[in-house]
Amino acid sequence: MTSILAEKSPDNKALLNQHETLFHRHPGNPILTGKDWPYSMNSVFNAGATLLPDGTTLLLCRVEDRRGLSHLCVARSLNGVDAWQIDHEPTLPPDVERYPEELWGIEDPRITYVPELKQYAIAYTSYSRGGPGVSLALTKDFRDFERLGVIMSPDDKDAALLPRRINGLWALIHRPMTPLGAHIWISYSPDLRHWGNHKLMLEARRGAWWDANKIGMSPPPIETPRGWLMIYHGVRRTPSSSIYRLGLALFDLEQPDKCLIRGDSWMFAPEAEYERHGDVQDVVFPCGYTVAPDGDTINLYYGAADSSIALAHGSIRGLLAWLDANGHSEHAHDRRQRHA
Repeated sequence: MTSILAEKSPDNKALLNQHETLFHRHPGNPILTGKDWPYSMNSVFNAGATLLPDGTTLLLCRVEDRRGLSHLCVARSLNGVDAWQIDHEPTLPPDVERYPEELWGIEDPRITYVPELKQYAIAYTSYSRGGPGVSLALTKDFRDFERLGVIMSPDDKDAALLPRRINGLWALIHRPMTPLGAHIWISYSPDLRHWGNHKLMLEARRGAWWDANKIGMSPPPIETPRGWLMIYHGVRRTPSSSIYRLGLALFDLEQPDKCLIRGDSWMFAPEAEYERHGDVQDVVFPCGYTVAPDGDTINLYYGAADSSIALAHGSIRGLLAWLDANGHSEHAHDRRQRHA
């Protein structure tokens, strides 16, 4: 997570329209595919991302083997685009003996650098007999890892840790499946192991909306002076399949369960061939980003059709301006009425 200086401009609404392109695809997409891998596998996608102290971009990639089970593997690049140095064996494979919840693989990592711990926290999906749950691991160098095990029991996923404590407690954003539906929640902990004070952050809308019925956080939220900026995915079910698109929401810095603005339409969707066709069609699914030295340019790394990793560039100020022009204020007391 990165703090940036993003200002609200009174002229944004006059400058923007609902069809503005917020993320521009890199012309070399996809930047990583199975052909780049140094060992046998099926596909690579849904990578967490971070900048190392020397400026190297590190991707922690979800790699699916030919059994259909996933593990995590590191790829490093000096420019974040090409000449990737990929670990020659799985960096973080499932450890079924000590962590039986990883029986059917580990997936979809989100990386947060935590200054207080001087470590990176990796929230990932551990696939057990009971379904997907949220596990947490800590590392200083992406070579040695301290697994904390399951912190959110099945069915739960799409999780990331905030980089600092909120009112003295660690905060984890995640997406449990409950009888109420697939919504985004936040939970708190004094020690990263025991979690409670669960609060609903953002509800999936109902009916024909692009983000009706099922939503989830994509990469970790971005800390800005105006609030936590979240890129989230919404799933639209169709007669033939599902479409994964991306939207935006902004949350209060000290009360992260309080949604300040939510975009009404999606802002990024499968369009390119490598996003429309693959192991799972019509999917754009980012798990990580980096921010350039200017504090504004965001490099979004996303899984494309569950078959490759692609890159798109955007502006944090531009995302906030789009929200101002294309969003509405959310209030907890009238969410259900609005989405009914």
